[in-house]
Amino acid sequence: MTTPTHAASNAAAFHALHQAGTPPLVLVNVWDAASARLVEEAGASALATSSSAISWSLGFPDGNNLPRTLAMDALKRIVAATGLPVTADIETGYAGSGSDYATGLLRDTVLAVLDSGAIGVNFEDSGDQPLTGVDEQCRRLNLIRKTAASAGVDLFINARIDTYLSGNYPEQAFEETVRRAEAYLAAGASGIFVPGVTDLHILHELSRRIDAPLNALAGLGAPSVSELHDAGVQRISIGGNTAKAAYTKVSKVAGGVLGGGNWSELAGARSHAAMDALFES
Repeated sequence: MTTPTHAASNAAAFHALHQAGTPPLVLVNVWDAASARLVEEAGASALATSSSAISWSLGFPDGNNLPRTLAMDALKRIVAATGLPVTADIETGYAGSGSDYATGLLRDTVLAVLDSGAIGVNFEDSGDQPLTGVDEQCRRLNLIRKTAASAGVDLFINARIDTYLSGNYPEQAFEETVRRAEAYLAAGASGIFVPGVTDLHILHELSRRIDAPLNALAGLGAPSVSELHDAGVQRISIGGNTAKAAYTKVSKVAGGVLGGGNWSELAGARSHAAMDALFES
């Protein structure tokens, strides 16, 4: 069980992983206890959940469709499986929009995250079209910060800005990103996440203009970790790509077995004993 002292220690350690002058924080996103243990075993210094991967694993499409109770149950199992700091992708907070926020649903989500023992969140501005208004998103970020502070946790709030990913700002994406980043940081964000851009020049300019750790979303075809770091990126995550790779393997195994009894896709599989060993105390 995560104690307040342990949560505070994990939060401090997680913040330290984002400091300038240190190696970039590379996050291989997870969605259940087994993926968390496997990523930890591979040498991770922290864990991040993927909302899309958790949604798929529980039978929901990505994009604020997963019920909060299911999301938080998954988060609790992930945190319980590891001693590493865990940051949770909470999409737009599982709280709806408009007046729903006044009912405390977002506050309830944050408290549930803290109760799980997680010490960070990704919180995005893509809940409304084209994006949530800056003032409203700042109000939500400030609520997250105050809720965490009242619980005594220095929560790392990674404010996701979907200016590039949404495609809604074809001519003004850079300046809109900087404008939102400055406002979000003033409202209590700890870092800025800009998915949808891997151009090293743009990332360098964003890192130069944004006075906080910059998170990039990477995947197949993206620049290397060292190239991203040289461009000023301090945090690199791969989102739902971990789960997509895993589920593609399931599809290949099934296709081989059902398509004529070809067992070759099972080659190199982890042993039963090795899987059990992930959870042996």
